Amino acid sequence: MKAKKKPLTTVKPADLGVDVAPRLKTLKVSEPPKRSAGITVPDVKTLVEKLKTEAKVL
Repeated sequence: MKAKKKPLTTVKPADLGVDVAPRLKTLKVSEPPKRSAGITVPDVKTLVEKLKTEAKVL
C-alpha cells in the first residue's frame, strides 16, 4: 500500500503580517579573559587548608 503525498503549501512571512527584520544590534564582540593556570595539591589535607584560608569556602 502506497502512502499518499499531501501537497505542501509554502507561506511567506509577509503573507502572515509578520515582521522578520532583525531587532538586535551587535555592538561589540570580544574574547573572554584568559584563565590563570590551576594548581595541584599533593594531598587532601593541603587542599582543605587552602580552601579554608585562601578561598574561604569551608
